[in-house]
This record gives sequence, C-alpha cells and structure tokens, in this order.
Amino acid sequence: MERKQKQQIIQDLDKKMVFLSGPRQVGKTWLAKEIARDFPNSVYLNYDSLADRKIITDEAWLPRTDLLILDELHKMDMWKNYLKGVFDTKPDSMKILVTGSARLEVFRQSGDSLAGRFFRHRLLPVTPSEIQFFALDHFMTRGGFPEPFLAESDRDADRWRMQYVDGLIRSDILDFEIIHDFRAMNLVLELLRLRVGSPISYTSIAEDVQVSPNTVKKYIQILESLFIVFRVPPFSQNIARSIIKEPKIYFFDTGLVKGDEGIRFENTIALSLLKHVYHQEDCLGTPWSLNYLRTKDKEEVDFCLVNNATPSLMIEAKRSDTSVARSLISFHTKYHIPGMQLVLHLKHEKVEKNIEIRRGIDYLRTL
Repeated sequence: MERKQKQQIIQDLDKKMVFLSGPRQVGKTWLAKEIARDFPNSVYLNYDSLADRKIITDEAWLPRTDLLILDELHKMDMWKNYLKGVFDTKPDSMKILVTGSARLEVFRQSGDSLAGRFFRHRLLPVTPSEIQFFALDHFMTRGGFPEPFLAESDRDADRWRMQYVDGLIRSDILDFEIIHDFRAMNLVLELLRLRVGSPISYTSIAEDVQVSPNTVKKYIQILESLFIVFRVPPFSQNIARSIIKEPKIYFFDTGLVKGDEGIRFENTIALSLLKHVYHQEDCLGTPWSLNYLRTKDKEEVDFCLVNNATPSLMIEAKRSDTSVARSLISFHTKYHIPGMQLVLHLKHEKVEKNIEIRRGIDYLRTL
C-alpha cells in the first residue's frame, strides 16, 4: 500500500523541510522509511533513543547523508532553533523530514522561527480512497489505523483500541495539561462516543459529568490535540438565521464510535472529507474547511465543503433512504449550493431535483 502523500512529500523535500504529523500509530514512521527507500544514504534518528539522541545533539550524521529523518524531535529543548540551524547550514544535497504526533502539530503552531522553511503534511488513518479493495463495512467496523484495520479478528482490533486510548490519555495528555480527574476525562470521552454526528452542548455534558462547561470544553480540546476527535463547526456566513454555534464531534478512529451503522457510516464520511480537506491545504495550498449547515429553523445538512469561505458542496449521509433529503432541496433552492446524498445501501444512483444520490463507497473512493 502506498500512502496518498508519498510522492508529494518527496517532491516537497526538494524545496524545503517537511513536517509529517498525525495520530500516534497511524503510520508516520512507516511512511518515512518508505520514502527513505528512494534515497541511497538516508538516516533515521529517533530522539527517544539515547544513542540517536547523542547523534542528533552532536549533528554527527555522515556528510553524504541525503535524507535526514528526525522523529520525536519536538521533545528536545529549543528544538525549533536547533532545526533552524541545521536547515540553514546543511548541504544542498541533504533533505530533512521531521515526524511527530500531537505535540509536533501543537508546537509547530507557536512561534515563527521556522517560518518559510517547511511544508506541512498531516497523515490520517486510511480511507476507501487509499485502499479500494476492502468493503466499506470493514472501514466502519475496524477504523483506518493500520494495526486494527489489518488485525486477524475484531477481538484483536478491540484489544488494540482499548490500550491505544488508555495509553494516550494517561501519557500524552500530560504534555498539554495536568489532569487530576481521569475519571471525568474518560466519562467525557464515553459520552462523545455516544453523540457522534449531533451538535455538542458543553453544558449538557457538564451536567452529566458533574464538572463545569469550561472543563468539558478543555477536555475536548485536549482530545482534539491528541488526534482522538475532531470538530466540524457550523457554517454561517451568508446562511440566513444560522445561529447554531455548537460543533459536531467525530472520531479519527471510526471503531470508537458507539452507534448503529448509519452513525458509523457518517463518521467514515466525515473522516474521508477531513482528509480531503487536509490534502487540498497541504498539497495544493488552497484554503478549504469542513463544516455542517444548520439554521434556527432546524434545517440541517450533515456536511459542507467550503472553499475560500464559499460553500462548494453539501453532503447528506443516509443509511438506506433513496429519497432526497428535504434539507438538501431547501438549501440548494435558497443558496444554490450543489448537493449530494451519500447512501450506504443503494442499488441505483440517480439525480433527483438537481441533487445527486450516490453510493457512499463509490464516492469515498474518489476523494
């Protein structure tokens, strides 16, 4: 399997450093080593290794190194200044690839000492556009992280998932906040698993967990930083009476979703669309966002792809309903936004009232 970004990353390495971020165990190290196969004198160094750490500190790689891969470098004090110095003094023949998970993405956003020196690529779980010979149900059940996706059984996938989330919450979370009440954090996570696809009320969750709404908001922000969940905010510009502020929450690992196959299908679509948005930004440099539409009158469409602050495509997810959703017709009539209804179980694709009704798996494979 070749990840979608591989060739673009190789091209970008000729121009600048590349930062490769994403969830833990999503395949960043594997992809970095696959890229290294295209370079005869590559070096992989992980800051977690004491031996590698000394080589990094002393800049002791051989002069003929043509690809330098630095993993977990953000754990180094003053790592951005260090990297700036390495990049500014390196020979033209040496390329630099920096990989890391949540902390690399967060720390990258602070300060500008590396401004103009790198391209960003965000690696997400595999989706139907990358692996087209698996049924959609496999993505909905296993999620797209390599280990559970390829596990021999659902039981092995569930065992991985339990250890993965517990490990993130009890170790990586401390890089962002000192959390004294892990019970409350876990309870927020469990409630989010049950509310996928619905606008999130911080007050409602706070009442269930018996903490403040601000604490709930902070916990969700941490879960975002750890690449466990992502928010889809409402789009309101030029949409009359659109005053609903609450975001919807989805999971990077669809296997974490608690709900029927319709909800898991919606989460799979959300992840595929987010990945498409990231590709447009990271590889093409065009500003995109993933939103949903909802008005005060409770008309709602699950997703809206927005380009340069202009709605480009509305998408509604349905398990088996082949009649076009009234909300799609309404938004299309009022605002002339192209619309599409993705159906999990559909025999025949068609166009109804200028809205495409398509098989979900067929469309997701095109992203």
